[in-house]
Amino acid sequence: MVKKINNDNPQDDVEITNEEMEINEPELEELEEKQGTFNNTLRDKLRACEAEKKDLLEESGRAKADFLNARRRLEEDRKRDRERVTIEHIESLIPLCDSFSVAMSNKEVWEKADENWRRGIEGIYAQLNNILTQHQVITTIPLGEVFNPRQHEALSTTPTDDKDQHDQIISVVQNGFTLRRTDGSTELIRPARVVIGVYEKN
Repeated sequence: MVKKINNDNPQDDVEITNEEMEINEPELEELEEKQGTFNNTLRDKLRACEAEKKDLLEESGRAKADFLNARRRLEEDRKRDRERVTIEHIESLIPLCDSFSVAMSNKEVWEKADENWRRGIEGIYAQLNNILTQHQVITTIPLGEVFNPRQHEALSTTPTDDKDQHDQIISVVQNGFTLRRTDGSTELIRPARVVIGVYEKN
């Protein structure tokens, strides 16, 4: 309570008394309890938010990994599809290669043909070989090589008195064709069809 004291002094003195006053405020303990409850609620919400954030980050990481894996698989599928189409295209050209090889195999008959006609056929055959080369196709003529059932197809055998020619390819009936992939590996499109020598003792 504020009390005014009048003395002879022209200035008024003010005195504050220590009388008890009723204050209508919540008790300090109750206020601290409410504040503690509020803090605990905030902590719980923060933990829930952090857990949700963690779950969302994990889900996002899984989704990103799934997307990258799907894109990689799609690229691999496209690459395999391109190779499959290339192989089908090459397989459709192989009979032409065989026909040219047969037509030019007998050199004596071939050289008797008209020179201009022969040069024209040889030019077409060169174009066909260029197409195969552009598609990374290797033509194999394994004459004199040791027979390999993974690369060659034996059509017949022929006796030989030369021991070194045993299991060797004596003649090539049809050339083989192999595709070289972009990763450096190769795929056999058609094995060379061959005749194998078999050594027979006299």
